[in-house]
Amino acid sequence: MLSITPIPAFSDNYIWCLADADSGKALVVDPGQAAPVVDYLERQGLELDTILVTHHHPDHTGGIAELRERYQPKRIVAPADSPFTGGTDTVHAGDEVVWQNLTFDVLATPGHTLDHIAYFSDTEVSGHPVLFCGDTLFACGCGRLFEGTPGQMVESLAGLRSLPDNTLVYCAHEYTLANLRFARDWLPDDPALSAFEEHCQVLRDDNKPTVPVVLGDEKQRNPFLRWDDPAVIRVATEYGHEQGLVTDSDSGVFAAVRHGKDHF
Repeated sequence: MLSITPIPAFSDNYIWCLADADSGKALVVDPGQAAPVVDYLERQGLELDTILVTHHHPDHTGGIAELRERYQPKRIVAPADSPFTGGTDTVHAGDEVVWQNLTFDVLATPGHTLDHIAYFSDTEVSGHPVLFCGDTLFACGCGRLFEGTPGQMVESLAGLRSLPDNTLVYCAHEYTLANLRFARDWLPDDPALSAFEEHCQVLRDDNKPTVPVVLGDEKQRNPFLRWDDPAVIRVATEYGHEQGLVTDSDSGVFAAVRHGKDHF
């Protein structure tokens, strides 16, 4: 029996823990801090044997050295050609990572950073395929472009958008309400965004996470996945005219949406 649990870290990070109740083994994704992971593993009686890294930023890798020293996990899987050099196994797009009965496909998702990768398994956990996407895709948002280009990010997001609709998206931050404030400002008449905002506010008022989210829902409401949606194109074009941005391509529309969020 496999389960996936968010371990809160810093002010808004989630470190995802995939646990196998039968073996007591655990896999964690992007442990930016060690202490909350240690606390969770000890309370649950789990043995850490694998770490997955999506990209090099410290809030995703900062706890790895301590976890390595304490648990000596069998594998620390990290992107190749990355500023992060603490992995035991480096992977490229197209590689596979097998853990227990799950096989993760490694997907290249540059944009937020150039080394960014995601891990996708179509073997269902609790009835859903699984996507660990780090900071590439958020609920109603996407990562800032610190290193990549809009074209790269559109290509990365298009790859994620092509995954099955029932995939659960396990992103690394609790940014949902902030993303929704922007999305609702751009698309105030979108009923899916309004309903989702109400739902997420109830969750946060109860100190519950708003993620994971279902990918099929994100395809319908996330403006960063809707560069070919006439409603988003219209607003992006108007905004682009005001800001001197060219919006005559998918990447141009996306760039306008990203610019809008960056300056919201």
